[in-house]
Amino acid sequence: MPLFQSGADALRYIDTQPSAEAMAAAQALIQAELPPEYARTLHSSIPAMRDTKFSDLVEAEHARISSGAAKEPGTGIDLSRYEALDAPDRGDTAAWRSTLQQAYTSAEYLRGREVNLSLLETYGKNAWLIGNSQLESELKGLEREVEAAKLELEAVEQARRAAQSNIAGEMHGLEEAWRSGVGRMIEAQAAGEGLRQEILGRRRQGAS
Repeated sequence: MPLFQSGADALRYIDTQPSAEAMAAAQALIQAELPPEYARTLHSSIPAMRDTKFSDLVEAEHARISSGAAKEPGTGIDLSRYEALDAPDRGDTAAWRSTLQQAYTSAEYLRGREVNLSLLETYGKNAWLIGNSQLESELKGLEREVEAAKLELEAVEQARRAAQSNIAGEMHGLEEAWRSGVGRMIEAQAAGEGLRQEILGRRRQGAS
C-alpha cells in the first residue's frame, strides 16, 4: 500500500468560495510566475506552423488584389471568347475566318458544358444525397457520443457530490478539532511561559 495517496486539492461541494481579494491575490501570484512573453510564445508541445509557399504567379496575383490594381489584359482566362460575336464586314475574309473559329470554340465549350450539366443532373444529385446521408449518420453517431459523455459526466458529478456530502460532517469535525487543538496548544505554551517567568522571578527573589 503506498504511503501517500493522491486526492483532490479542493472540495467544491464543501469548501467555501474564495473572496474577490483572495482571487486577486492568487491571480497576481500566477501572473508573477508566468514568463514575460507567455502571451506571444507557443508552448513547447505545440508544433510550429508550417510556412506556406505560393508560386510566383499566385504571389503576384495576391499582390495585385491587395493593391487594388486592375487585371492586366491578356492574363487569366479570357471569357470574351465565349461571348456572342458580332458579324464582321462582308468583304473581310480573314475576319470571317477568325470569327468562325471563335464561334466553333464557343460552341464546343457550350456543348461540353451541356454534357457536364446533364451528367451532374443525372448522377450528381444522387451522390450529393448519399453524401448527405453519410454525414447525417456520422452526426447522429457524434451526438450519441456527446450524450453518453454528458451522462457519464453527470454520474461522476453526482458521485463526487454524494462522496463529499457524506464526509462533510467529518471534515467539519476534523477542522473544529484541529482549531481546538491549536488553541489548546497555544494556551499550554502561554501557561508554560508564564510558569517559566514565575520560576525565574522566584529565583531572582531568592538570589537577592
